[in-house]
Amino acid sequence: MKLGTGLFTCQRRPDDNRSMTEIYDEMLELGETIDAAGLDSLWVSEHHFAEDGYLPATMPSLGALAACTENVEIGTCIALAPLYDGVRLAEDAATVDLLSDGRLTLGLAIGSNPREFESFGVPREERVERLSDLTNLLRASWSDGNLDYDAEFHDVSPDVNVTPKPESDLPIMFGGSVKPAVRRAARVADAWCAPSSISIEGIRKRKEDIERVREEEDIEGDFEVYALQHGFVADSKEAAWEAMKPGYFYIQRRYAEIFSGESVEELDDERKQELKEQAIFGTPEQIAEELNEYREALGDDIHFIFRTYHPGIGTRKMVDCIERLGDEVAPLVR
Repeated sequence: MKLGTGLFTCQRRPDDNRSMTEIYDEMLELGETIDAAGLDSLWVSEHHFAEDGYLPATMPSLGALAACTENVEIGTCIALAPLYDGVRLAEDAATVDLLSDGRLTLGLAIGSNPREFESFGVPREERVERLSDLTNLLRASWSDGNLDYDAEFHDVSPDVNVTPKPESDLPIMFGGSVKPAVRRAARVADAWCAPSSISIEGIRKRKEDIERVREEEDIEGDFEVYALQHGFVADSKEAAWEAMKPGYFYIQRRYAEIFSGESVEELDDERKQELKEQAIFGTPEQIAEELNEYREALGDDIHFIFRTYHPGIGTRKMVDCIERLGDEVAPLVR
């Protein structure tokens, strides 16, 4: 099992009096900690026009993280594909991949928030087609020679030669939970990431579906499955929960607003209990026991993204959690 962490959102909660510069400095410190802890991956997330400053710029952030790390895989989980100019993303991603010596994984999804689509002037009903079109455009941009692809949503001259190009294959990961999204990943992408809302059994069924699609359609090449879940490591289950809870509930409330496009003042008690039952938190041994359930159900090749970044809970707490994840949890699950 591979073990990564993140997702950096760089949100500033209303009770956080730090500057945005300090919050970005925190991201870089945590990135260095993840690399030093020997974990396998770190991830940034993306949303736009949020009052709490939710990270909007994935490529500059990953460029900075590439510069302060040496070994860890870096990636987007997830970049909102329909909102990008394809050629510009191809250039930026290739540059980050070169800066990181080939450590970038580009995670993409269709997006949801109505306000983001409206503000970017992108028809929301085109988002599925735009994801596929962007993916094809990226791969054409990174291939040798001129851009030999007639993009549906990007008006690009056929004599354009996108430079620089990645020096090795740059993997593209798709997000999504519904069956069409998972099968789209199987056919088009190099990897799929299961959202935190999907159970182990749900991931197992989707993983089997991916394998079946790729076998039936004779699709060659490696394919990686990522599983994502929120959690925290501490001296006890109670201490871990109390550490992560304020940031965890905050980000889940904000996600409810982002996905619906409507204001959410507070999560109800039923939703809070559901989120607590879904998260993985406790001592290193307790964490490892739950992660090994994923490995037993999904296989040794699963890449687990243990989401330990919870806005505003304190840099020191998150550093300690990451160090214990690398030093005490990873040896029990690899």
